[in-house]
Amino acid sequence: MRVIAKKILRDFWEEKNDSKEQLKTWYKEASKAIWLSPNDIKAAYLQASILKSGRVVFNICGNRYRLIVRINYPRRWVFIRFIGTHAEYDKIDADKI
Repeated sequence: MRVIAKKILRDFWEEKNDSKEQLKTWYKEASKAIWLSPNDIKAAYLQASILKSGRVVFNICGNRYRLIVRINYPRRWVFIRFIGTHAEYDKIDADKI
């Protein structure tokens, strides 16, 4: 998969250093993955939440942080849409961000 907007992750882990290793690992795994459907994601990430419009929510650092991506499965693109604390996540509409 081609992960678009790694800078968003980098900016976040520079601010929240405890997320750095998990976000780097997620990025590396996502970049090497071939996700053809939400089922492929659920097979690798049991705790991931599949939302509407190709969006997926990943729990980072034991659910301390939430990562929302939008996936274009045919083109194999993963767009970073949001990374933030659980409290920040609760204030947004994950289906529309």
